[in-house]
Amino acid sequence: MGLKQDLLDAKVEALKLAGAPEPIPTEALKLQIELETEALVKFLLSCQFRITGLAAPVILEDFKIPPQEADIKNTVTSTDVPYPSGIATLPIRNPLNGGINGVITKDIDVDKLGGNTGFLQSTGYTFIGGDPDSQFGFDVDGEDGQREFTTVKLIREDIGDLL
Repeated sequence: MGLKQDLLDAKVEALKLAGAPEPIPTEALKLQIELETEALVKFLLSCQFRITGLAAPVILEDFKIPPQEADIKNTVTSTDVPYPSGIATLPIRNPLNGGINGVITKDIDVDKLGGNTGFLQSTGYTFIGGDPDSQFGFDVDGEDGQREFTTVKLIREDIGDLL
């Protein structure tokens, strides 16, 4: 029915139980309820609510990895051109012995609009409360998922000064 009507019904029932003569005049009660409703709204708007449960996707805006050392597999070959003797010869492919930390990669610099090395494609999630273990454990695209995976509470200790 609504807060105002529920309060009016409660006051009328209480007055009946107290033995008030019927019909109970409600004009003064309606004014009282209007003032009480405004007081409740003012109170609620003054409250600080806390997010106590949240599962949501995260959008990574940018991503940068500095140069990294890399290993060379022994299947990698080098193409050597024989010592120039004035005669054209075919390049010779020589296998490398391989090794550890023998190569340094370039910076990996990407962002959602396209960085030096491409467009960022990443996923992730954030949460408050219980970890859903995977971003596939929740879906907050629709209202049902938002209701299921998001919780906001009013903590009594936060409103002591407002009471």
